[in-house]
Amino acid sequence: MIDKYTAQAPTKEAAIEKGLKALGLKKEAAEIEVTEPGKKGFLGIGQKDAVVVVKRKNTTNDAKSVLASSFLKEEILPKDKPTAEKELFIADEHPTDPMEEEAIVEPVAESSEEVKESQETTATESNNVVETEEPVAEETKPTISEEERQKIEKTDAAAIQQVTDYLTDVTKKMGIEDVTIHVEKQGKKVQYNIETEDAGLVIGRHGKVLNSLQTLAQIQLHQLADSKFFAKVDAEAYRDRRQKTVEQLAKRTADKVKQTNRPVTLEPMPAHERKLIHRYLNHHQGIQTHSEGKEPHRYLVVEPEE
Repeated sequence: MIDKYTAQAPTKEAAIEKGLKALGLKKEAAEIEVTEPGKKGFLGIGQKDAVVVVKRKNTTNDAKSVLASSFLKEEILPKDKPTAEKELFIADEHPTDPMEEEAIVEPVAESSEEVKESQETTATESNNVVETEEPVAEETKPTISEEERQKIEKTDAAAIQQVTDYLTDVTKKMGIEDVTIHVEKQGKKVQYNIETEDAGLVIGRHGKVLNSLQTLAQIQLHQLADSKFFAKVDAEAYRDRRQKTVEQLAKRTADKVKQTNRPVTLEPMPAHERKLIHRYLNHHQGIQTHSEGKEPHRYLVVEPEE
């Protein structure tokens, strides 16, 4: 029996009804939190589903109570520590590598103080994923039965497969027929590698299509799986190649600023790439960076240090 359910539907009322039905509750026996009121849009454009969290009021299962408190602890982490929940709704990336972690969450911190702070957290990053959960004391860890553990694993496996099918369906609707998706799971990281002869269409200019697919995958995985996973979508190892390209751009820009002693404005780029340049150039003496503009046209300015 689950005590919390996140429901998504075209309207707030439909989402609440869906959550109550999933938990088998009446409205008076549940706590309802509206995290996204939804948006009707115009002629189907700009429409957003409503998202609500439905919780059981009186939990009698002690183990479930401890588990619920663990989830609550994650939801009220200090604001200066970005969580996976926040990152899910930030910009157009996802938190699975330095190119994704700030992209799937909005707004992304980019001040010099926050850049320094992000550097300090680098030591806690594993394969480009920032660990945001605080350590839980051994005695407070929830204990679950073997049956519950197997049920969770089964649900997670089904969710990962559903996201694979979803990405396949989306790419086919883009007119790409020869699509094969290979899934690699390492701990909480799930990577979907798209293989197709039309990789350029899947990647898009500067990876914009790939980033959008990754955002969709992260949202679906968050809704379907019992565990908290971080989705990464890649094609032809684009992520690694793009990271090297951005680092080379940062180096060339820094050299130009030092030679001319004049600021250089870069073209608009996703939040995770701006942060990558922030961190990279923070090691260069005599150089400072800041971002200007509004998403999706926010850009980076590299200038001589005052």
